[in-house]
Amino acid sequence: MRIQHGSPFTCVLKKLENGGRPRPEGDRMMEFHIHAAIRSALGVSSAFFRTTGNLIIPDFTAARSLADKLRGMKKVAGQDSTKLSAGRLNAMGLIDEILHIVIGIYRERVLPDVIERLSSSVVAAIGQAEYDVLLREFSAQFPPREVYRGTAGIDDWLEGRSSIKEGGPSVSNKALAFEELMLLKLANENQAFAPFRFLFDDGLRTSMMMPETIGAKTLYREAFEAIETASRSLPPFGPAGNAVNLIELLRMPAKAAPDSLESQLTWIRENWGASFDEIGLRILKSLDLIREEETPRFPPGPGPVAAYRYSSAPHEYEKFTQDKDWMPSLVLLAKNALVWLHQLSETHGKPIRRLDEIPDQELDTIAARGINGLWLIGIWQRSPASEKIKRYCGNPEAAASAYSLFDYDIAPELGGWEALDSLRSRCLWRGIRLAADMVPNHTGMDSSWVRERPELFIGSDHCPYPGYSFNGPDLSADQSIGLWLEDHYYTKTDAAVVFKRLDRRSGKVRYISHGNDGTGMAWNDTAQIDFLNPEARAAVREKILHVASHFSIIRFDAAMVLAKQHVRRLWYPAPGAGGAIPSRAEHSMPDEAFDKAIPHEFWREVVDECAEKASDTLLLAEAFWMMEGYFTRTLGMHRVYNSAFMNMLKDEKNSLYRLTIRNTQEFDKEILKRFVNFMSNPDEQTAIAQFGSGDKYFGICTMLATMPGMPMIGHGQIEGLTEKYGMEYTKAYRDEKPDLALVARHEKEIFPLLRMRKLFAEVEHFHLFDFITDDGHVDENVFAYSNGRGEEDRVLIFFNNCWKRSAGKIALSCPYTEKGDGGKKRLRTKSIAQALGLDPSPGNFLAARELRSELWHLFRCSDLESKGWNVDLEGYQS
Repeated sequence: MRIQHGSPFTCVLKKLENGGRPRPEGDRMMEFHIHAAIRSALGVSSAFFRTTGNLIIPDFTAARSLADKLRGMKKVAGQDSTKLSAGRLNAMGLIDEILHIVIGIYRERVLPDVIERLSSSVVAAIGQAEYDVLLREFSAQFPPREVYRGTAGIDDWLEGRSSIKEGGPSVSNKALAFEELMLLKLANENQAFAPFRFLFDDGLRTSMMMPETIGAKTLYREAFEAIETASRSLPPFGPAGNAVNLIELLRMPAKAAPDSLESQLTWIRENWGASFDEIGLRILKSLDLIREEETPRFPPGPGPVAAYRYSSAPHEYEKFTQDKDWMPSLVLLAKNALVWLHQLSETHGKPIRRLDEIPDQELDTIAARGINGLWLIGIWQRSPASEKIKRYCGNPEAAASAYSLFDYDIAPELGGWEALDSLRSRCLWRGIRLAADMVPNHTGMDSSWVRERPELFIGSDHCPYPGYSFNGPDLSADQSIGLWLEDHYYTKTDAAVVFKRLDRRSGKVRYISHGNDGTGMAWNDTAQIDFLNPEARAAVREKILHVASHFSIIRFDAAMVLAKQHVRRLWYPAPGAGGAIPSRAEHSMPDEAFDKAIPHEFWREVVDECAEKASDTLLLAEAFWMMEGYFTRTLGMHRVYNSAFMNMLKDEKNSLYRLTIRNTQEFDKEILKRFVNFMSNPDEQTAIAQFGSGDKYFGICTMLATMPGMPMIGHGQIEGLTEKYGMEYTKAYRDEKPDLALVARHEKEIFPLLRMRKLFAEVEHFHLFDFITDDGHVDENVFAYSNGRGEEDRVLIFFNNCWKRSAGKIALSCPYTEKGDGGKKRLRTKSIAQALGLDPSPGNFLAARELRSELWHLFRCSDLESKGWNVDLEGYQS
């Protein structure tokens, strides 16, 4: 856009804000005016006021503090305070400041003596004496700093000059007062400023809090009429094609979006071109603060379920990590360690408290079922503070959370490293490998690192919110430091984003952020590691190698939050992209600075280092947010959670799950074998609660056992236990016994499949088919797929995930990408006969055994090639 007189409006803004040209005399950063009575009632330090008496909001912390005081004033007056947010207060001050900048631009580019001309027009309209009365009355109600302090009288101040910036030129105080008077009227007109109007009410409207403001109302009104009249005779100014007089220019944002501060800021950014200068960045940050305050922190429920989709963006290159020979056929069983030991004690009639006391017969049973991986949840040394918090909050039997850790040592109460070594050797003898959690993004709030290396955590020397208080019990077991949870956690009236750490040796106080993934409340017993800090990243990688030296499988908790894009989004947002976590908008960074601080993906560095130093350890990422393919194909994780399996099949969103499979194999089939499929996990309801215990459960469990990828079985799933165990549980609270009939059906239908995992684990021979009904339509409720191993072993699986019967056939596979030489790819399909490796020549037959009934069936290979494979399926039959 261009303005009259041939100068780009945007360039002028940039020059003023970037210091390219000296500001004209009188030009300065301005903040909004505030009534003397309100100023006294607030009790804010005079350091927060400029020479003109305008209130300074230097940062978001100050905005929050002032907004908190204003809400208190309103509440005392019995008035609504809900709209007095820090974000809107900051936005209002920024708009007022921008209007002062626009006046400065007009002075520089159009009319240097504009203030003098406008004030002369007012003198001509109302007279010099009345003009002096008006300025005197304005300065009394909105006093400059010296007048408010009593170090200067109003008349003396008005006759003097001031330096707005240290070392800057002096400015006529009457000119300063006149410009403020002019913008006071515009501020009172702006409907979006209304919640804050009691701060600067000019008395032309009825105000409950400020019934009297400018006493010379008639003079004030006549003066502004003269300003408007005079402005119309001055040169117009503004974007090309929309040049207007100065007063109309200043009114433009409010006219464009009369009821919304954020819309006014957006309009300014889009129409006045300050997108890339200092003010432009401040606009984006201001919008972030509003978004941060207004983002719901208690989501109403799970979001919409969507099929996985993939992209070929330059940063999403292919770099899979190759499996070791044992990895593809892994079947993982999850066990909450403390709860399991208590259950074993009940079963065996004796105390079983240590890992080395787990009976051999339990391990024999696990191995006999075809399970060869055991995930022990909660075996690390936990945070003492986490246990205290949970007990203070009502559970006298609670342990610390299994994901709020003191350090990566086996808990002494579980027998320490000696007990683990004993269990591991007994498991390996039976072909069972052990898995452990690694929690990379946070520690317990009283971890060894919080004690000894607080610089590794995100934190600040000041508290982000003025309403926070830390007067509860000291949660530290180390006398050299104090640790306090924010008080409102105990009353369940707030969910603070930081806790307080006091170093008693130095007296230094630091407010450390709790762990947070932006989906709800912060995890109040944790401390968030700062992944912008290279020392923190190196320390976490070192801990990962430590865990890898003791376990064959590492599960990385909430791994997706450490992908660069989510470290960015959550903790160091780009200007204009904040709002995910409260208090982080002020820590926004431009792209260049962020990429310099984190030049590479943390997980890619972890995978590469483990490939060199711990290559026999399987790395498993708990990752959501549509990042499943990225974590395996680009970042190189061996396995990644596939939550779509549970969520879509539970709700019978069968077409979506079939689309997920299709999209995956059309993009890169290799991703399928790296999924971790599950019907429950420790964060979800139990499998029996979600799927029941009938044919639907066993049909989906059949898919669990026969789809490519790694099956993961929940604690108590096989036994039909219904209790969801909290991460702080030391025992089961329901008196439940295994459902023997359910176990027996697993023995008959599922365990034989688990023992055959090598037939199902890979993707070279995996083919998904459309099930074509007798009337020619695709039945999306039926899952039909084949797989195999080597050149001869083939399997074919059918499951109808619906209560309705279905009859039809499969003939041609769904398209999949085949990789050729030189990285070339092409889409292919295969007939059912080709997928099963059959020769359709006349005289060739296929003998197939149905696993459940153990009946044999004979097929002509030529019929399968030409007609397909026909099957009738009852509801939920597999």
